[in-house]
Amino acid sequence: MDINQTRVKALKAVMAGASQKDFANQHGLDASYLSQILNGHRNLGEKAAANLEDKIGLPKGSLVSPSASEEQDPISPAASATEQLKLALAKVKGLSDEARNRLLAVADEPQKSNVLAADLLRPGQVGDEVWIAHYDVRAAMGGGQVPHDYPEMLQDVRVSPKHLREMGVEFIEHFHLKMVTGWGQSMAPTIKHRDPLLVDISIREFVGDGIYLFSWDGHLYIKRLQRMGNDRFKMISDNTNHPPEPIRVDETYIQARVLLVWNAHLV
Repeated sequence: MDINQTRVKALKAVMAGASQKDFANQHGLDASYLSQILNGHRNLGEKAAANLEDKIGLPKGSLVSPSASEEQDPISPAASATEQLKLALAKVKGLSDEARNRLLAVADEPQKSNVLAADLLRPGQVGDEVWIAHYDVRAAMGGGQVPHDYPEMLQDVRVSPKHLREMGVEFIEHFHLKMVTGWGQSMAPTIKHRDPLLVDISIREFVGDGIYLFSWDGHLYIKRLQRMGNDRFKMISDNTNHPPEPIRVDETYIQARVLLVWNAHLV
């Protein structure tokens, strides 16, 4: 078994029977990208595996260099869900006994669905500080940027969730927060060229007027969106030199909502 197959096998073990769609939504992944990896249509390289570790909240090396013992200890399809979960959890390095036992307790309870709420793999806080990943994603505030197949992670940013909330930034979980970069002048003066932006990747649908990170017509944008009836958005630039443009709702794919420009301007 080559390293790509070993990494994919380790990823499937971490998913512990969850559907691709549910797992992707839970961890802010692109469902089509995840499907290509799991079905062998795309290799899981070292850099992509490291990025997945970060997004899923796994210890470093869990997917990049999975244990060779995984090749010798396959999970039997005939095993019960609890047995499969035990085998999967045994392969996750750095997971505390308490977290492992709580997950197993959930598996032993009667379930309303076949998806386990395995949110215990999230990165933990140290005091009141958390690390927010800054990805090499440039979302255009003008003509659009072609999105990466899978972005590199730049240097992390360390912040205080308490301080963010005191500033008026509203979010549910800190691990949904990521950093991207605005590109262009069409959102000036609110967002200037190359401003770092704090976004919430758990927001994948329109939840009211605001600034969103979204893809449309094959490009990635940061613009204000406003609903126009049932089938259209108004794509608005804060720079008055760029007129609003109507775009179809069913052709617009929201990736995140912009919460804060990293110059302390709330949006």
